[in-house]
Amino acid sequence: MTARTVREIAERAAQRLQALPTARRDAELLSMRAVGRDRAWLLAHPDAELTPEQSALLDGWVARRARYEPVQYILGETEFYGLTFRVTPHVLIPRPETEHLVEAVLERVARDAAVRICDVGTGSGAIAVALAEARPRAEITAVDLAPAALAVAQENAERHGIADRVRFVESDLLSALRGEKFDVVVSNPPYVRDDETLEAQVQEYEPHTALFAGPTGLEVDRRLIPEAHAALVPGGWLLLEIGQGQAEAVRELLTAWDDVGFAADLQGIPRVAMARRGA
Repeated sequence: MTARTVREIAERAAQRLQALPTARRDAELLSMRAVGRDRAWLLAHPDAELTPEQSALLDGWVARRARYEPVQYILGETEFYGLTFRVTPHVLIPRPETEHLVEAVLERVARDAAVRICDVGTGSGAIAVALAEARPRAEITAVDLAPAALAVAQENAERHGIADRVRFVESDLLSALRGEKFDVVVSNPPYVRDDETLEAQVQEYEPHTALFAGPTGLEVDRRLIPEAHAALVPGGWLLLEIGQGQAEAVRELLTAWDDVGFAADLQGIPRVAMARRGA
């Protein structure tokens, strides 16, 4: 294949992805990785030529993205809470909205606190690793029903040097941890209704078990909330990411809890449910 310049190949990629609202950004991200350079270098060297190998690699990636495969899966990683995480189709891609969940936990846990935290449905391990990075004395247990997801989470813990402080357990919610007690239970559970249709890159590529929760979207919450109540020490906190429009329904599930509240995302949508187990 004849080598092409950075400008030519970026324009070609953007044209092939024009059906996507993020076409130019995606083309830029894929181009950066293909040539192993950052955005500033691409802008400063538009006439630099790609090798045939780089060009072929980028062509393959663009073809995958044109079929709506997420850029994060193509590149094998994504950013979350200022950290880089490996992601595969076995795990949900961490969203910026979930950073509000991390922030809500950190607001309730002092930096030097020796607390026990359980991350339920850890997926890529993004929440567990971010909390371990921010709270060095915390003991964190991360559970997931999928062994393949736990393998990705373990890899991310090792990547960030905190694997010795995070325990990974295969479990359906908290069922494998009966009898254990925690100061905080945090989760980004599935909360999408079964009849909802999501955008193609989500619906066709991300794991449905991490997205869909049943006919109402609250089926996992209905199981998790009482399990968390049993697992928390008196005064312990439960923090859940919730879907748009679910705040009042989740509030009803938390009637036995104290200090029930919600934190909104940047669009003002209630995104995090917070509740404390009473004494």
